[in-house]
Amino acid sequence: MIPLSGLPVLTAAQMRAAEDSAIAAGTGVGTLMQRAGQGVADAVLRLAGPHEILILCGPGNNGGDGYVAAARLLAAGRKVRVAVAGDPRGDAARGARAGWGGVVEPLATARGAPVVVDARFGTGLSRPLDPADAAALARLVSQATLSIAVDLPSGIATDTGALLGDVPAFDVTLALGAVKPAHLLQPGASRCGAVRLIPIGVESAPAAHVLAAPALAAPAPDSHKFTRGMVAVVKGRMAGASHLAATAAMHAGAGYVALLGPTIPGAPHALVRRRLDDAALGDPRIGALVVGPGLGRDDEAQALLDRALATAHPLVIDGDALHLVTPQRLAARTAPMILTPHAGEFAALFGAPAGSKLDAARAAARASGAVVVFKGADTVIAAPDGRVTLALAASAWLSTAGTGDVLAGAIAAMLAGGRDPFAAAGAGVWLHAEAARRAGPAFIADDLAARLAGILA
Repeated sequence: MIPLSGLPVLTAAQMRAAEDSAIAAGTGVGTLMQRAGQGVADAVLRLAGPHEILILCGPGNNGGDGYVAAARLLAAGRKVRVAVAGDPRGDAARGARAGWGGVVEPLATARGAPVVVDARFGTGLSRPLDPADAAALARLVSQATLSIAVDLPSGIATDTGALLGDVPAFDVTLALGAVKPAHLLQPGASRCGAVRLIPIGVESAPAAHVLAAPALAAPAPDSHKFTRGMVAVVKGRMAGASHLAATAAMHAGAGYVALLGPTIPGAPHALVRRRLDDAALGDPRIGALVVGPGLGRDDEAQALLDRALATAHPLVIDGDALHLVTPQRLAARTAPMILTPHAGEFAALFGAPAGSKLDAARAAARASGAVVVFKGADTVIAAPDGRVTLALAASAWLSTAGTGDVLAGAIAAMLAGGRDPFAAAGAGVWLHAEAARRAGPAFIADDLAARLAGILA
């Protein structure tokens, strides 16, 4: 089983294309099924201990994988049973059931087991489960001490993570061949538990990947504050938000951080205070300009945003600023930009999302010419050229005021430090999540900003 960080993410159509390519190259469907079933069996052997195993098989190839796994587990001396709610339909799945050779129980009346493996439906499901089948699945999962889904828990839409009905939460999901969007997009991701990849020998060249940890290096011996990157933050109506973004940029490694606007009592002495004038905004040393945290939405805020947009600096645009601009105006700008909307800000700027969150972020990046960090319980980062990364689930304690301002500051530090906008956005998102993990429960945004420094140590 392989952890997900950095791996490709395939939609249902892309996964089918990858399998078709492997088949065209001479790998039969049955061979792919044997590889998947063996991988599932190996994983179950490591996870299940000595306990009895119940495998639920569907009528398609996912069910075929389950039959193969059951046969391999039985051959390994494990106590294993199979329950179904229909006969296999394809030749490969029928062959896998014949290879099982053991008793097949009706799903509706199957007795529970300590370990339950859901191999009913994997990639490509587009309709809810039969209510009786869904009830049986929920019952058996609730009775198990360990529940494992093969590819995806039955009842989740592969490309969007939408729940097609009531789907129980699993402890582990074994992704077959590639990671799917639903392993990372909510609410489906919350039902998957720990996700691990089972390779089956298919290849593809997707534009989407799971966000990986960035390469973090200490400053070179000849570094100075400006080679490490200068971040400037436009102070808005809510001074605390600007302070959080600036503090986060300092702790995330920026060598020089300036607050443009009236000073904030209690701000760190290392924070440079400058008047918000043409000289400060035009400073050619600025590697990233942050505008939006606590900006406000009145005429004064609009004027501040207009001044920021008129500069040639790379911008990180967050918070209120996302309510005061249009995609067309952003697209007319030539300097790099990173937008960091949550769902409400995204809808205000781009309209209600269409399709999956992945699709919506990619379309927004194309429309604006900016890297878009569509943040939330599932964060998607999209570039105008179509590249996408999907972040692994972060701490639910991030749902507190000010954490978005911290993210904007962290991303700005990565941008000012020399990363391209797409890489800077990914690095900032990763640092933000790692800081939250280290902070533990019930942290506040001030704690989160300070935690960034420990990651870079």
